Formats: sequence, C-alpha cells, structure tokens
Amino acid sequence: MPFYPPEWVPQCPEIPDSVSIPEFMFEEKHGRTPISESADAYICGLTGKKTSAAQQKEQYTYLARALAKEFGWKVNEGTEFDKVCGVFALNTIDVMTLNWAIHRLNGVSSPANAAYSADELRHQLTNSDSKALFTVMPLLEVALEGAQKAGVDRSKIYLLSMPGDDASKYPKDLKTFDQLVEAGKKLPELEQSKWEKGQGARQTAFLCYSSGTSGLPKGVMISHRNVIANTLQIKAYDQKWREKLTAGGNHNEVALGLLPQSHIYGLIVICHESTYLGHSVVVLPKFDMQNYLNSIQKYKITTLYIVPPIIIGMVKQKELCSKYDLSSVVSIFTGAAPLGQETAVELSKQYPKWKVRQGYGLTETCTVVCSTQPEDIVFGSSGCLLPGYTARVMSIEGNEITGYDQPGELLVKSPSVTLGYLKNEKATKETFVDLEDGRYMRTGDEVVFKKASSGSEHVWIVDRLKELIKVKGLQVAPAELEAALLGHPAVADCAVIPAPDERAGEVPRAYVVKSNSVGLEESDAAVKRDIQRFIEKEKARHKWLKGGIEFIDVIPKSPSGKILRRMLRDKDKAARMKKGAKL
Repeated sequence: MPFYPPEWVPQCPEIPDSVSIPEFMFEEKHGRTPISESADAYICGLTGKKTSAAQQKEQYTYLARALAKEFGWKVNEGTEFDKVCGVFALNTIDVMTLNWAIHRLNGVSSPANAAYSADELRHQLTNSDSKALFTVMPLLEVALEGAQKAGVDRSKIYLLSMPGDDASKYPKDLKTFDQLVEAGKKLPELEQSKWEKGQGARQTAFLCYSSGTSGLPKGVMISHRNVIANTLQIKAYDQKWREKLTAGGNHNEVALGLLPQSHIYGLIVICHESTYLGHSVVVLPKFDMQNYLNSIQKYKITTLYIVPPIIIGMVKQKELCSKYDLSSVVSIFTGAAPLGQETAVELSKQYPKWKVRQGYGLTETCTVVCSTQPEDIVFGSSGCLLPGYTARVMSIEGNEITGYDQPGELLVKSPSVTLGYLKNEKATKETFVDLEDGRYMRTGDEVVFKKASSGSEHVWIVDRLKELIKVKGLQVAPAELEAALLGHPAVADCAVIPAPDERAGEVPRAYVVKSNSVGLEESDAAVKRDIQRFIEKEKARHKWLKGGIEFIDVIPKSPSGKILRRMLRDKDKAARMKKGAKL
C-alpha cells in the first residue's frame, strides 16, 4: 500500500515540462508574484546592499549576454553539458542571478561546497566538465589550485563580490560579476530558446554533488522541471498557512538566507521559493551567532531557515539571544539533519510563539519530500508528504510494508525526483528504480509512518540505512575518508562511522588497524595526531576526524568484504554508555 499526502493537502498543481527556470521565475504568466508587488529580492545582511526583483531580472539578462560572448556559447547550439559553469562561492546576493544567467544560455550551473579543498573542487570540476568557474576572494587560492588541476584556464575564472572586499586587491586579470553585467548592457539581445515539448523535464539545470546512498560524491542531474516542481509543491503545501498570515494584513515575509546557496536546501527552499513568492532573502555568507541575531533584529526576519546545530546554539546561549529583539520571527524551518525532540521542546519553551517546523528531503528529490504543517506540529516528526508525492516503505527483505509503526526504507515518487547521476549508470540504477506505478527514488533512510492525533500520517525518520555522516547538515561519505586514511603509512585498514556531537549533530570517527610500519617506540597518541593532521591537510574542515581515532585489531567485514559499520556503531555506543556519556 503506497502512502499519500493527507486529505487536507492540496492537489499537486500542474507542473510545466517545457518552461525554463528563469522564465518560470520572472515571467508573471507562470504564477510568480508580480515583480511590481515583490519585495527586495536579496539583501546583504552585513552591508544592507539590496537587489530588487526588477534589478535581478535585468541583471541576469545582461549577464547572460556577457557570458555568451565570453565563452562563445550559443543559446540553441550544443547540449547543456557543453555549457557547464562551476560556482565555488560563499553566499552573496548575486549567486542566484548568475545561476539564472547560465540557464538563460541553456547551460548548467554546478555549485560546489565552499568548504572544499583544492582536490575536492578538482573532482567536481573535472567530473562535471566545467568550462569556467565563479568564485570569491576568500576562496580564490583554493579555487585557482583546484581549477588548475582540473584544466580550467585562469582566463575562465571570475569573481563575485563579497562584503568587505577591497576591490583594489582583485587580481587585474580576473573579470568580476559587476564588470560582466556592465558589458552585457551594451550587447545585443540573445535569441529566444527553441525548446521542444518536454525539454524542461529532460534538460539538466543544476549539477549538485551528493554521495547518494553511499560512495563518493556524484553529480545529481536536476532538471528545470524538477526545480519548478518542488517550488510549486512547497507553495501549494504552505498556501493555507500563508493565507492565514496575510489575512490580518501587513505580513511581509522575510527569509533568512544563511544556509549555503550550493546546498539543495538553500538553493531551492530559500532562494527559488522566496523569489517566486516575491519575498525578501537576507543573505549572510557564513554563520556567526551575533551577526545572525543582529540580522533577525535589524531586518525583521520572519522565517528562519536553519539547521539543528544553530538551534542547539540558541538553546545553549539563551542569555545572548535574550539581548536581541527576535519578535519578528513567526516560524523556523529546520532540515538537512534530524532535530532532536528534546531540543525542539527546549526551543519552543524559549520562544513559545514560534512555529518550529521540520522538513526532510534530499538532493535527489530536489529537496522537500515532507514537512511539518504549522498547525499540526509533532516534535520529532518530519511532517506530512507534499502534494504530488507517493511513498512506499520496504523491509530489508524487499517486502512492502503497508501499516503504521513498522520501519523500512523510504522510496518516493514525485515530479521533483531528479534525472539520475552524471556519468554513473550503475549508481543511477541502484538508486532510481521502476515499480509498477512509476519511477521511485530509494532514499536509503529508514522511516515509519505514524498517525498523529490530528489524524494525519506523519513521516518519522528512524535511522539512515545509507552510510553518510551529516556534519552540520553537510554530507561526509565514509568511503571517501577511508580512501584518504589508507594513504597514510600507519594505516593498514580502517573504517569511518558517525559519532554523535552536541553541536554538529554527527562527526566522523575512525577505527584504524595499524600497519607494520609503526614502530614500537611510537606512542598511540603520537600516531593518532599524525593521522589527524594528515586528514586535515587533505580534506575540508567538516570532514576532519573530530570524533577521534581508535585503534582496533581487525575491521569487521561481511564475506563479500563489505565493512560492517553497524557493528562498529554498536561498539562505539556501548563504550559511550559505559563512560556515562549522554546519547
């Protein structure tokens, strides 16, 4: 028996399959809030610099003209994969304008995690076959090294401006976003796209990198229709709530734009949804508690799109939070990692008027699968399915589960389910499966469906069947760290598991079998420090082994050689319980 959205959820709106993202976002015939009635689209939370919806529409048009000239790209020539552009940046008010300019040329934007090392960036640029790269000054050194390793010429590297930049320090040979926009003003209009029917459902718009159910990062091919679908699904799901908010008049929705614009949560839920609805997004480049609180107070932010570590910080720092006027906040929406029930209760006590919502989604579903309805909140639940979703729950033996409170792997079908993985047919076939009623995505997450007191079916995330570790909402693949660890001479074999962390949610913890090269005179502590430093040189900060290293005689494995991580997780849990650690 499939699971469906509750009866109160509106029907899924018709999802156009022959419309590009920029046309959908800026042509009012597709339902967006009229530009003349829209608030400032993006506001820099540090400087107050603003971009109106009208300015953004102009800028993406001018930028597209300039990029066409820079790269020699023709709107209606070649495939989208001939026109891939990497975006390696911290949040700015210009990133979305850049994305939509690339789409105007029928190209692909490939946003990269700003925490990447040069080698990690190289992998994405090479795998996506990016022809150019946009970055920011704080990341320029890594960007230049990664681009060089990937064969992206320095002449195809461009700069987006950041708050606090000293423009006199920009390398003279690198063009900037602003220079390109100015150049585009003087160029002729681009020809219109000549799309065939259904092209929006087939054509990739974003290549966002995800580890999927396991393994190293893979490029998720997200179509124009996928983005449009989830934007409309979220809008329909929240429609009654928003109508209630605006019934009294004077409700101007302002969203917090702190989460990375390279992450699917920030990219779709915050940036596309807010712009389409004509709301403002207050952009912050990175998390700083005081800047975060000050922005809420200064810009009267109404919706906080955040992740559990920030909520934990607010609960832990009540005194600091009390010094700021946060009365504008109506609701928070948390995702990317599970929010503990106890933490949600604590925050609700601290701010009883806030609606504490939780959502669940994946890069492969182009974000939201289910979320809490503001008037049917159950702490610990991830809410109800969005319109257009069908879910199935499968036991580990492959049998379908049809009742409540029975755990199994969640499979979902939706117009927002993406096209598959770039250049990885094997992973695509493993993750995207055809059942009798259509194509489903295997989430790799163990869930149960429960009936709330309201009568609605809620989704509860029980555990992750997949092997990912979520550090502050960012994905870390154990296989990637294990491969790196094996490059250290002291490591004969290893396995990486998640260890609970109060602030980050989870952090990587390594079990290591020492190699024969380790001398008897070397202390375990010294070897561990050396391995830690080795990883810190190779990997982004969120991939560091902050859960520690433990030496072990043998890594438990199945007859086929698969690491039995659950045994190690159980061992780790037992050790923490013995120590009296809080689980």
